Amino acid sequence: MRLSELTDIVRDGPDPEILGLSADSRQVQPGFLFAALPGVSIDGAQYIEDAVSRGAVAVVAQKGTKVPDGIVLIEEGNPRRKTSLIAARFYGRQPERIIAVTGTNGKTSVVNFVQQIWESLGYKAACIGTLGVRGAGMDKAGSLTTPDPILLHAVLADLAAAGVTHVAIEASSHGLSQYRLDGVQVSVAGFTNLSRDHLDYHGHMDDYLAAKTRLFADVLGESGAAVLNADISEYKALKKICKKHKIGFLDYGRHGKGVHLKSCDPLPQGQKIKIEIGGHTDELVLPVIGGFQAMNALCALGIVIAERPDDAAWIDKSIKALPELKSAPGRLQLVEGHPEEAAVYVDYAHTPDALENILKALRPHTKGRLFCIVGCGGDRDAGKRAVMGRAADEMADIAIITDDNPRSEDPAKIRTAMMEGTKNAREIGGRREAIRAAVKELKKGDVLVIAGKGHEQGQIVGDRVEPFDDVEEAYKAIAIVKESMAA
Repeated sequence: MRLSELTDIVRDGPDPEILGLSADSRQVQPGFLFAALPGVSIDGAQYIEDAVSRGAVAVVAQKGTKVPDGIVLIEEGNPRRKTSLIAARFYGRQPERIIAVTGTNGKTSVVNFVQQIWESLGYKAACIGTLGVRGAGMDKAGSLTTPDPILLHAVLADLAAAGVTHVAIEASSHGLSQYRLDGVQVSVAGFTNLSRDHLDYHGHMDDYLAAKTRLFADVLGESGAAVLNADISEYKALKKICKKHKIGFLDYGRHGKGVHLKSCDPLPQGQKIKIEIGGHTDELVLPVIGGFQAMNALCALGIVIAERPDDAAWIDKSIKALPELKSAPGRLQLVEGHPEEAAVYVDYAHTPDALENILKALRPHTKGRLFCIVGCGGDRDAGKRAVMGRAADEMADIAIITDDNPRSEDPAKIRTAMMEGTKNAREIGGRREAIRAAVKELKKGDVLVIAGKGHEQGQIVGDRVEPFDDVEEAYKAIAIVKESMAA
């Protein structure tokens, strides 16, 4: 594909054939276009010469950037967005229907639920996010909630080529502020909730919200629809944005008119909910625990029915899929087999709001004591550490403060900061030791939640990623208890 086909900026001069795209100079091959993107700590312009030495024939960069003779320069005030739009043209194909979900918590569960509902309706569907790419036999792990635009458009093209017609994408605040979703043909955008997170990157909550609202203001087209949580304080502001950009919207929740949650009652292995849509009421059992999971399921339902909001049969079929939903890996994932018939859950909750929601969700299902293991990541928002410790201490019967991806920081100092927000919490250095200590103490009726890492397969210590899986460690701890009881 010629460069002139990828951007309308090139009008005179060389028009090289572009054989590939990359924002990493190490991956550049002959005939590639190199995106020299500005970063938080590194400017991609520093690697232009390296990219050219590897065969780059064109460069996208900020205005005023210098390139070697013979290399075509595409100067842009916003090179990130330009790269996304070029990637969209280069890879071309996208699945017929793409939805995106943003918010602090619940994105992974919502896109997984959307995928499951679509599949129940007979579509070949997939989702992209924190868990990587899932669906259509193309499952592969990922490291970013929202992949970089070049990878994202490549994946979308691959999914379309594989016959996938419906895709649900997690839209992170980082991804939106860095224009990774620009060029993606999003038809429905969902918003779950907003609470403190990523302030080390965004600086202020207003900036954090502004990044997320780009999904509605800039990415979602006028013919698209928004699905909004009517129970959050940001609802009015989001509705105002939709009206400003002439975007239709459907709301959900206890205050929602589109998908109205009339009641939600806990059951031993799920919850009974009553919902009203278009004047019709349905009562059903959701096989997932927690009021927040009910909200995630309703967000997913709203996203699916937004495609055909006036089709009663479509809505009825979508509702019938809810009792068959399964939790996403690492999202209140049950680790079975404790010999004392205690319940052990693993969850990704790593913000104060998410942790509070998890503990509130588990309390009605706890006949004995509620245990919580939690830590905070190093080199990240230090202001939430005491808040996280306080949430665990106040809402669990037994809170254990431990390590969670300390990175370059001293894990003991992170734990100390968390303990400052507590009165009765225990401190156990070493996540494995904390899990084993808690599992050993569990009795019948007790519930343990191991929070913070969820599906993650590693513990980041310094510059190393050490293998570590909360689910696997919980199973090992249960096995140790069984062995000691049998001895």
